Amino acid sequence: MLTKEQLEKRYKRIYQQLRELLHETDNTISRMATAASLLHHKMPYFFWTGFYILNKGELIVGPYQGPLACQVLEKKKGVCWAGIIRQETQIVPNVQKFPGHIACDSRSNSEIVVPLLDKNKQAWAVLDVDSRNLNAFSDIDKEWLEKIVNLLVG
Repeated sequence: MLTKEQLEKRYKRIYQQLRELLHETDNTISRMATAASLLHHKMPYFFWTGFYILNKGELIVGPYQGPLACQVLEKKKGVCWAGIIRQETQIVPNVQKFPGHIACDSRSNSEIVVPLLDKNKQAWAVLDVDSRNLNAFSDIDKEWLEKIVNLLVG
């Protein structure tokens, strides 16, 4: 596991890389794909890294890295829906203890979900990151992933 200092340093580098890379296009899907790939390959404890997008009342999978994902998440259940409904970041130390957790891959043990908000502060997608480790995500992950999401929608 990375120390607090190593984690901060790594996120700072990823953030700077994304700031440069995301200037190449304003296409949202391309920007999501770039962010998912960079995060997934630079963070050793990220098992599944990607986006779910609200489309006609359903949360459907968007760009991601990792094993196969659920294509459509059961309505108003699980951590991703909690992020959409509450419109705030969700950190779940142990997904087995989260009421209504949707297990797309049983190897996932903890999760962080960061909502993407539009100009009216309404969630329209989430960044979803799973880890095989219990208690994998901290306030450092929350802070930096929220900054990264703001790059995508800014």
